[in-house]
Amino acid sequence: MKQLVKISLFVFLGMGLWAFSRADQLFDLAKNLDIYASVIKELNQFYVDPIDPNKVVQNSIDGMLGELDPYTVYYPEEDLDEFTTLTTGKYEGIGIRASWVNKGYYITYVDESSPALQAGLQIGDQLLSINGNQITEESDPGLLIKGPKDSKLVAEIKRGDASISLTINRSTVQIKNVGYAGIIRPGIGYIELEEFNQSATKEMKAALFQLKKEGMKKLILDLRNNPGGLLTQAVDICNLFLDKETPIVSTKGKLQEWNATYKALNPSWDTSMPVVVLINQNSASAAEIVAGVLQDYDRATIVGQRSFGKGLVQVTRELPYRAKIKITTAKYYIPSGRCIQAIDYSEKKDTTKREFKTRNGRKVNAGGGIEPDVLVGRPQANSITQQLLKEKIFFQYARLYRLKHPTITAAANFHLTEPEFEEFVQWVKASQFKYESPLEKQMRNVLKETQKDPLYANLTATLEKIKPEWDSSIAKELQANKKVISALLEQEIVHHYYLKKGINEWSFEHDPSLLKGVELISALK
Repeated sequence: MKQLVKISLFVFLGMGLWAFSRADQLFDLAKNLDIYASVIKELNQFYVDPIDPNKVVQNSIDGMLGELDPYTVYYPEEDLDEFTTLTTGKYEGIGIRASWVNKGYYITYVDESSPALQAGLQIGDQLLSINGNQITEESDPGLLIKGPKDSKLVAEIKRGDASISLTINRSTVQIKNVGYAGIIRPGIGYIELEEFNQSATKEMKAALFQLKKEGMKKLILDLRNNPGGLLTQAVDICNLFLDKETPIVSTKGKLQEWNATYKALNPSWDTSMPVVVLINQNSASAAEIVAGVLQDYDRATIVGQRSFGKGLVQVTRELPYRAKIKITTAKYYIPSGRCIQAIDYSEKKDTTKREFKTRNGRKVNAGGGIEPDVLVGRPQANSITQQLLKEKIFFQYARLYRLKHPTITAAANFHLTEPEFEEFVQWVKASQFKYESPLEKQMRNVLKETQKDPLYANLTATLEKIKPEWDSSIAKELQANKKVISALLEQEIVHHYYLKKGINEWSFEHDPSLLKGVELISALK
């Protein structure tokens, strides 16, 4: 009886402490909301300059959410188009992207089934004006390009020395999840899955059925650079390769309602076809679920680099005035029990790795993303390559290359000749591109210090004498890193002629992870 009294007292005290703690929390919340509202009112009334309440509140909300994690995001009413595009993969426009490059906005991407392509826009065209609005560095071409379906857009562009006016009808552009699907070797199908929006499973199934008709007996699924998307789509895509009722992923959060286990709800598409999945450091979220689940069930061989490590789940909540907030509510766990979340945002540190086992007993790690079964190192971008990419040198040269060469060979067979690469080197040398290697930077600093002190006059003279050895030569650096630079330039040139499909076809003979995948899957029965 005494024991029962002790237990009852403990439970009562525990509930009481929780109730007090909860009440204190609610009081603190109400108090701080009152203070916050008062601060806004005081600023609005007394601050020396006019304030924009929308901007002030937006900045304060962003600052607050910035203390949590990068995936808890506030969407005011004016940003709902971005939210809709993320979840549905649809937007109303013409299907291009433009970037500021060397004193102008240039088209850097054209969708392969877009109104822009049908109207004749090309990668490399410079945007001069849209519907009479001149395009300057301060412009936001995205806002000018988007508009209601069936409305007209008049674009003034510059192509080489010619100025061209094009009238384009805006339409609903569907961002494709399946970027490419095809047979890349006899019996080996390849599918590049780029996103997980609402139509991902539908597109994936259509691609699988078509490739099987074309003779596919083995599959390489490319999830590299896939940032993820909808959890339900990840579950359904896993279901294509796993039996009905197979547990796919579990979610665990603060509220009981967020705790759930998602199972395969439909008959599988195929449970025995050999599968290789390609991942890299930019494969995240839903892409990691698919790779991790297929790895846990030993259903696929994972090839490439360690994935990003996003094991968090977000839900969208409605706010007043049509605003929305996407909140991280849970962590997800794949069948082995792993959570692959790389960063513990509550502690602001990396998560601790723990060991788990797949269905067949292979060891796999939790924390820090999905580790591939077969690691393929990614080409390291050296200092000069990084600078070339940053200044969009490859894009600029590819634009000029296309103006000079109306056609090129098929994307899969395209490569730069020795004279063509030398032309690129000479063009870079003659351009405004400036480069200082890390070694040169250090040597200049040392030289500057020795020049300050007469005691080091001999060292100063020595450094000046050997300057040709450490002074950066752009031509020398380009030739020394020719393999990586030439590959990046070839990809960019192919993109200008054959769009995204061309890059895929070029990569089938050049991509280390893909070639390793082909090698591995060719040996599987």
